[in-house]
Amino acid sequence: MKYFFLSDGWAVGRVWGSDGLWQFAAWRRAPQIERISVCLVEKNEVLWLYSVEDAVITVEVKPTTTVANQNIGQVIIKRLITAEQVLERLGNAETSCAMQNSQAVLV
Repeated sequence: MKYFFLSDGWAVGRVWGSDGLWQFAAWRRAPQIERISVCLVEKNEVLWLYSVEDAVITVEVKPTTTVANQNIGQVIIKRLITAEQVLERLGNAETSCAMQNSQAVLV
């Protein structure tokens, strides 16, 4: 598995695998991307941890309508991280949090 952190108000868009843009017809399924119920807080921004399958190389993320007033249309995440890097990042975070009963709770 690979991982990335994504801010509240952003959603996953297109996904690339080793053969290029993820083709639903060729793979016969969507890529496995899951938001894990762990987050961290940096500069008053909540960043949620996502896991992706190893076949995923690059992920495009876009702001949702709640943050549409920003001037950023999309971001390409080319540097997915390992589990060890996730643990290091959580250890160095200002604050970490977890999802409990549909709410983020500081840990």
